[in-house]
Amino acid sequence: MARLESNFKSDLLAYLRRHHGDMCRHWFDDIEPLDIEGGVVRLLVDEPVQLRYLQRCCVQPFTEAAQQVSGRLLALRFVGPEDEFTAALEPAPVAEGDDLPGLGEQMLLSPDYSFENFVVGPGNRLAHAAATAVAEQPGRAYNPFFIHGGVGLGKTHLLQAVTQAILSRNRHAEICYISCGTFTDAFHESVKAGRMSAFRHRFRNVDMLVIDDIHFLSKREQSQEEFFHTFNDLYQAGRQVVLSSDAAPQDIPDLEERLTSRFNCGLVARIDKPCYETRVSILKTKARLLGADIPDDVPAYIAARIDSNIRELEGALTKVRGVAHAMDVPITLDLAKAALAADPGAVRTAGQPNLQLIVDAVTSFYDVKLTDLLSKRRHKSIALPRQICMWLARRHTRFSLEEIGGYFGGRDHTTVMHAIRAIEARRKTDDRFSDEVERIEHDLTDVGG
Repeated sequence: MARLESNFKSDLLAYLRRHHGDMCRHWFDDIEPLDIEGGVVRLLVDEPVQLRYLQRCCVQPFTEAAQQVSGRLLALRFVGPEDEFTAALEPAPVAEGDDLPGLGEQMLLSPDYSFENFVVGPGNRLAHAAATAVAEQPGRAYNPFFIHGGVGLGKTHLLQAVTQAILSRNRHAEICYISCGTFTDAFHESVKAGRMSAFRHRFRNVDMLVIDDIHFLSKREQSQEEFFHTFNDLYQAGRQVVLSSDAAPQDIPDLEERLTSRFNCGLVARIDKPCYETRVSILKTKARLLGADIPDDVPAYIAARIDSNIRELEGALTKVRGVAHAMDVPITLDLAKAALAADPGAVRTAGQPNLQLIVDAVTSFYDVKLTDLLSKRRHKSIALPRQICMWLARRHTRFSLEEIGGYFGGRDHTTVMHAIRAIEARRKTDDRFSDEVERIEHDLTDVGG
């Protein structure tokens, strides 16, 4: 058994950050190299969810890094604190029902999707509080627990956070976490194979059943029948059921009334789009997870541009990081603007400046920070430039009052109406101010044209 060089870990992580930056996470620092035996490097990972994630997703890049920094043709294996090396090489025994046709592997838990990394805001506060309660008292707090909302708003994050929290307290808990599509596929394949007994044993004898995208039960009568009985068995036994959907139970088309009733008998929590402040926090949290050093004005800029969902926010951050990495330069606001300039959100109609051009013109003229402009601050030095932005946005874009208010820090339409009236009134009585606004507008339309 050979010992590793003292600098092996630091060199390994440095190589990964240089060549596989998008994969790297801050918790990689907790991985401990053990030794080399038979040409295989063993890396110790204490946390079970992290261990399985690395085993499923990261063996190839870690192996590449180990070979490069050691100069040897090594293999690599991630092991837990209780693993014996020989046992790790052997396949795990197959539990009853795990080899069902159509079942495949359960959905992989991502260490990113923990409660610690979930950003709470007005649109998800109830769902987060309920998920925390379920994790602390599975089967007793809220059962079933049903989360619904649009694509990319954090439903899967909460499902995984509940699962991980329970596993962290009881690593032997029997939890089945799958997609609805996997459930229906396994059901139909089990019917064909005559293995319904194994199918029912697999799904009705767990401590918790977690199913993502349960709305895919829509129009599947046989699958709905089977899930109804699965649900009843688990519920009557006090086992926790956690479900997610794009729609509320009563809004899922062609879902049997008895299932709608069952889903509504627990807690149904809706997740809405994140507000501006929440979007900024989400980007900062993601950057911390990635170990990325970004100034505060970058997440403020991205959050102001993108208000659709979390996936698009993270995609924009990934693009900015990718450009910075390719150019080998630090992330700055100017770089972020350049990286996202070709995105659909930046496209404008010829002759019409977009919101970002308006913000750039005003912040430059009054020498204020973008973060302040989009914040809740009401100081006069910030409030006036913000009102000018709203006034210009109303004159030069097709956005509604609600959309403009949402862009500028999540304000409502009445705030925008007040801003427009205030600017119009001051222009009539303050010639110097009127000249300033006209100068900004002239420069803006010159750029926009």
